[in-house]
Amino acid sequence: MSIDADPARSGSGAEVPAAATSSSDDPAGSNGTGSASANPALQALDLTLSFGQRAVLSDITTNVQRGVITALIGPTGSGKSTLLRTFNRMNDKVTGYRHEGDVLLDGRSIWHPSVELMTLRRRVGMLFQRPNPFPMSIMDNVVAGVRAHKMASRSGMKQIAEQRLTEVGLWNAVSGRLKDSPFRLSGGQQQLLCLARALAVDPEVLLLDEPTSSLDPLATESIEALIGTLTPKITVVIVTHNLAQARRVADSTMFLYQGHMVEHGDTEQVFENPAHEETAHYVGGRFG
Repeated sequence: MSIDADPARSGSGAEVPAAATSSSDDPAGSNGTGSASANPALQALDLTLSFGQRAVLSDITTNVQRGVITALIGPTGSGKSTLLRTFNRMNDKVTGYRHEGDVLLDGRSIWHPSVELMTLRRRVGMLFQRPNPFPMSIMDNVVAGVRAHKMASRSGMKQIAEQRLTEVGLWNAVSGRLKDSPFRLSGGQQQLLCLARALAVDPEVLLLDEPTSSLDPLATESIEALIGTLTPKITVVIVTHNLAQARRVADSTMFLYQGHMVEHGDTEQVFENPAHEETAHYVGGRFG
């Protein structure tokens, strides 16, 4: 699926051959470019993100591997959520926000003038820190994006809702009350509902901003298990302060610190054999 408003213009944007930005000479990704990937889902190129005069992140160049789970870790204020929300342009209307450099989705700039924002956010979905059901029925929540993008007929909506609610393990609990308010569900169930809504539009990339931070251990375990089933069909990027969670769910880990990407590599390597002293101190619990 193109992110262009006009598919006929798809050849007019900034495109970068994958071979030019892959890091095959640095498989561990210790220099911040990430593990080797001939066809990354997302690429950040010389990316600097600022609010007003203050740069939150500077000179980020890295690949997000297709079909794996990548964790963003680092102390509070290190820019994890800012980077995550930049990947589908959720920061665009935040006062003072600006970017330099670029983010490519399948080799194409997400800021190209021909990019249609709704289409971008269909391809790159997001689940927020706290559940955010819409003030409509459980059924209508699941198919809200499907309806907005005209992806199915009215008769097909219920089938999609059942499929996605089953996928997230919520169907048995809500099948008899699809017309009820989602606000009668528990916090964990609301987050699963929001995940079903995000999955209903068939995203290629799913961004998760601390999706279990407000949930109890059982709900956290349920969502972590579900996240693990999404790949390789969906590329997942998760921000988490929970280092144990990053180790459990992520294939690849980026460590952000003091406005820079210090390290990006396979999760086992980052935690067991980090290439930088700052990474070793953080994953060892000595700061942050």
